[in-house]
Amino acid sequence: MNIMVCGFPGKMAQIVAAACKKRKFNVIPFSLTGEDMTEFNGFKLLRLRERDEKIKDILNEYPNLIAVDYTHPSAVNGNAEFYVKNKIPFVMGTTGGDRVSLMALVKNANHPCVIAPNMAKQIVALQAMLEWTATNFPGVFSDYNLQVVESHQKTKADTSGTAKALVKSFQDMGATGNAIEMVRDEDSQIKRMEVPKKYLDGHAFHTYSLDSADKSVHFEFRHNVCGREIYGEGTADAIEFLAKKIKAGKGDVFDMIAVLKG
Repeated sequence: MNIMVCGFPGKMAQIVAAACKKRKFNVIPFSLTGEDMTEFNGFKLLRLRERDEKIKDILNEYPNLIAVDYTHPSAVNGNAEFYVKNKIPFVMGTTGGDRVSLMALVKNANHPCVIAPNMAKQIVALQAMLEWTATNFPGVFSDYNLQVVESHQKTKADTSGTAKALVKSFQDMGATGNAIEMVRDEDSQIKRMEVPKKYLDGHAFHTYSLDSADKSVHFEFRHNVCGREIYGEGTADAIEFLAKKIKAGKGDVFDMIAVLKG
């Protein structure tokens, strides 16, 4: 399969490209970017003003193309419109943007894609377990107060999409509170969140705390990830899953839970 990894020179784009090459996917030498660059490590970077002109030639040279998006939150909706317009199936790993508009766009167009706030399979499985609990035991955390703290590398511009998804599940269980504290300064990450120094530029530490009204009962859920490789491997799984669905004529809008089930 032909894969266009978008988001160079970003580190996630580099990690996803490496994961794809490891699985023998054909990573084409083109990428969408928002940077004022034209090349990076052998990739031709297509800026906003030139991508409409170039994409037809790229699609002729590399048919059956799947795009993988790890760009910037501000580019999510514009890039999705570009993929839909040019009939390019895609895996959206970029968080942020207007997610309601994003989902409406792809569903109205019946456009094949995988969209998920987190590509790490194990964290997605945790998310699925919490969603199941919320569905089967609504109100189990009634009168409990929820507090969420998430720490990512200081270059991450938006609030964690995973944190938002898990907050919804806890609220569906009856918990109150929806504030998510973002920790982006490195001193707090080291001292408070206990992030190893070598992973300051690539980590995801999340803590979800639930306290009863009288503070006599405390629950805590944590998932701490150092590095980005777990997301690269999960993204490669999503690409493979989407390619199989398209080949079977079952193009649709999928999430990572569908990938896990598949």
